[in-house]
Amino acid sequence: MAGKPKQGDYAPHFEAYIGLAAEGDLKGQLLQQERDTIEVFAKLSDEQGEFRYAADKWSLKEVLGHMTDTERVMTYRLLRIARGDTTPLPGFDENLFVANTDFGRRTITELLEEFRAVRAATLALLGGVTAEELERSGTVSGNRITAHALAYVAAGHALHHLNIVRDRYLPGLA
Repeated sequence: MAGKPKQGDYAPHFEAYIGLAAEGDLKGQLLQQERDTIEVFAKLSDEQGEFRYAADKWSLKEVLGHMTDTERVMTYRLLRIARGDTTPLPGFDENLFVANTDFGRRTITELLEEFRAVRAATLALLGGVTAEELERSGTVSGNRITAHALAYVAAGHALHHLNIVRDRYLPGLA
């Protein structure tokens, strides 16, 4: 996969996520993120998975569930656009997703298994698309975006939340 997508290939609100992903081997980054995510979350007890660093923030289990849900949404969009589907795609409300799912009833192990499965599907999808397919563009939330940019959004989004877990959640558990 070529380097980072260029501005104009995605909406400005995705800049922060794309900026977090390193230039270069995106698949390698996704594999390393998977290892890092498992390393961080596997050490947590299910009780610790309920921890929130502030009353109005998601629990650690909800963060992990959100990371998985968002990767699914981004790669679904990537698939549609890479396959040439130009149907405008809607946005999604991540707060609605979390509010309507009881991630707390699940174990950290179950949530990690789901994350791994989705990440494996992401890697398989990226392994099967061509450079030409990645450059195809579509519309998401009224904005132009390429399949290539969506791959970087998925990687950067996961890293964003992993950084928040390390910086804001884990110190509160110490």
